[in-house]
Amino acid sequence: MKLTNFDMVIFGATGDLAMRKLLPNLYQAHAAGLLHEQGRILAVSRSQLSRDEFLARVEQEAKIHLPENISAQVWQTFLQRLDYLSVNVLQFDDFQTLQGKISAKNSDAIVIYLSTAPHYFATACKHLAQVGLNHDKVRIVLEKPLGTDLDSSRAINSAVAQFFQEKQIYRIDHYLGKESLQNLLPLRFANPLLAQVWHKDWVKSVELTVAEELGVEERGEFYDQTGALRDMVQNHMLQMLCLVAMETPKSLTADDVRDEKLRVLQALKVLPENEVAKNVVRAQYQGYTTEHRVASDSQTETFVALRAHLNTPRWQNVPFYLRTGKRLNQRYASIILNLKPQQTLFGEQSSRLVIQIQPKERIEWQIAVKQAGNHLTVTPAWGSLDLKQNTQTRRADAYELLLLEIIEGRLNLFNRADELEAAWRWVMPILNAWKNQNIPLYTYVSGSTGPIEAEQLLAQDNAKWHDLTVL
Repeated sequence: MKLTNFDMVIFGATGDLAMRKLLPNLYQAHAAGLLHEQGRILAVSRSQLSRDEFLARVEQEAKIHLPENISAQVWQTFLQRLDYLSVNVLQFDDFQTLQGKISAKNSDAIVIYLSTAPHYFATACKHLAQVGLNHDKVRIVLEKPLGTDLDSSRAINSAVAQFFQEKQIYRIDHYLGKESLQNLLPLRFANPLLAQVWHKDWVKSVELTVAEELGVEERGEFYDQTGALRDMVQNHMLQMLCLVAMETPKSLTADDVRDEKLRVLQALKVLPENEVAKNVVRAQYQGYTTEHRVASDSQTETFVALRAHLNTPRWQNVPFYLRTGKRLNQRYASIILNLKPQQTLFGEQSSRLVIQIQPKERIEWQIAVKQAGNHLTVTPAWGSLDLKQNTQTRRADAYELLLLEIIEGRLNLFNRADELEAAWRWVMPILNAWKNQNIPLYTYVSGSTGPIEAEQLLAQDNAKWHDLTVL
């Protein structure tokens, strides 16, 4: 496999994301032989550090996120890839120095990763363009959050688009880097048996869940200004929904896949503000307001459950139930297709398909089998496919996979500007209703499955959330 010679410039290289995710995952790619031998990682921040001082911080802050038994020799060869440059995003002269350092190497791909606060994106892109670092070899990576509402998202995308073409822009959503989520495309479009039931005639409802055991931890200040709807639903969960609900793309090229995802987002029925309370539950775990850097009177939601519908022939009248929350009883992400009960020779039978995204990566299905004994009666049983055990290939972390895709110039796993805008357009009436109407913020006990109101939401449809602990 031919690898691309690259320069990767990481703005915000002394920050939490770089130390916790980016550098450890780049090491894993390096150790697996997936980086070009001349590929360079140029760490950039406004801190006045020497290269040796930066490497010392990497040893202390990034290495701890790697397995303890990594090779000391391989680690040292990885450190040789790293260089450091002090750059203040607001100082144009610093960008001239950066340009000189990059142009001296003449790499085939130049990745600029903006792991900074979004309000710096426009200035950084302007200065990059002014020094000529927006040519065809340059790929700009934007870390979320890309705005806090539709207007701010548009402003960010418009500012970046002044200096970079859409084909150069990589908007990170790390959920799209998960192997188990990517498996939805072959699962749906390479298996005719499943394709026969993947529509309204067979599917009664769809459940999407992303549950977390942890609270806000050290992210209190950020999270309190964001909340579960913006942090999880607007991006991760709507992308999950798109992969479940999309039609067959013309091809597997980036734009054909993203065109179909866009059609799903545009087909989501927008909730009028006066229907939000009936279809959306927001809640906060008890004790949230005592978390570090959280306002004592905070009304920020840490849990959201909602019911959505699509205006498409495939999914007409099929409810999609989405829920996500912190401080729940277990950590997992799953997609469940609840199939309509069918009349059979053995009476009415129900079935469901469960796709576990994390921490398990499994596909499970419920079928009817003969019950042991002399009588020909049936009982429910579960079949299971463990995706990790089904392959001998090393399974990369989501960020590692996405970083490699960026280096190689593949856009399939990244959001396009019109996708992002369509997602915000659907979310805005919910945010506006919470702001403008007296909609309750419920509470729930840490370590529970969430507020009772989330159960009542599904009870309106004579449905209930599926309990993964029974599998």
